[in-house]
Amino acid sequence: MVLPLICFVLSVIGIGAMFVIKHREIVGECELIPVVRARLDARAHQARELARAATSDLKRLPPECMHVFRISVHAVALWMARVARTVESSAHRLADRASYKHRFERRAPRSEFLQKIIEHKNGVEIRDETVHNGEGE
Repeated sequence: MVLPLICFVLSVIGIGAMFVIKHREIVGECELIPVVRARLDARAHQARELARAATSDLKRLPPECMHVFRISVHAVALWMARVARTVESSAHRLADRASYKHRFERRAPRSEFLQKIIEHKNGVEIRDETVHNGEGE
C-alpha cells in the first residue's frame, strides 16, 4: 500500500514540476536545458509517429484478431488474479507460521465482571445471591 502511494505522489509532483517548468519557459522565454529538451522533443515526435502508424495498422486488422487479443488479455488478467490469490494465501500461511498466535487458545478472563458479561452473552444468567438467600423476595 505504501509503494503505490509513493509512486502516485511522485508522479503528481513530476506533473506539477513539468507545468512549472513550462510556465517559466513561456514567461521567461528561455529553455531550462536546451540540449536535453531537443532530444526529448525528438523522442516525443517519434513516439507520436509510431502511435499514428500503429493506429492505422490496427484499423486494417480483421475483427477476429482483435477478438483473440481481447480474449488473451482477459486470460492473462485471470491468471494474474490467480497468482495474486496464491501469493496472498501463502503470505497468510507464512504470517501464521511466524506468529506465536497460530496456536492461539482463548483463556477465560481473570476479571469477574468480564466473566459475568461472557456468561450473560452466552445465555447463562447469574442470579443475584440476595435472591437465593431469600432477602430479595
